[in-house]
Amino acid sequence: MALATHRLRFELRELLLVALGAIPGALLRWQSTVQLGPWLGGSAGADLLVNVLGSLVLGFLAGPIPMRTGLVLLLGIGFCGSLTTFSSWILDVVKLLEGGQPLAATLLVLLSLVMGLAAAGVGLGLSRRLYRRRR
Repeated sequence: MALATHRLRFELRELLLVALGAIPGALLRWQSTVQLGPWLGGSAGADLLVNVLGSLVLGFLAGPIPMRTGLVLLLGIGFCGSLTTFSSWILDVVKLLEGGQPLAATLLVLLSLVMGLAAAGVGLGLSRRLYRRRR
């Protein structure tokens, strides 16, 4: 019974870390749509921005710098998980297609993939560079 209690406490700690990271990620996502959406062409532009930002952070976390599990849960799963969202991105693409804008939908898909991969690469590169400096 003691082992089960220990595991339950550990799972609650993990859950708390994910939740604590998710709150600011969700708030930043929401406010990016509200505040920046009008200047970035609506929710599609705001979603692109936060997805690229999340890719940058995840790229950094995937690098060689040793990360504690708690930090990965907080920033990677919690913050980035609530900041970025595949379903909103797909909905933006579908709305563009339904609105008779197939070129804009295609451009959004291509920009998202290219910019997301580039941002993840930059994050990974930053992590590698910092790791080399620390050694």
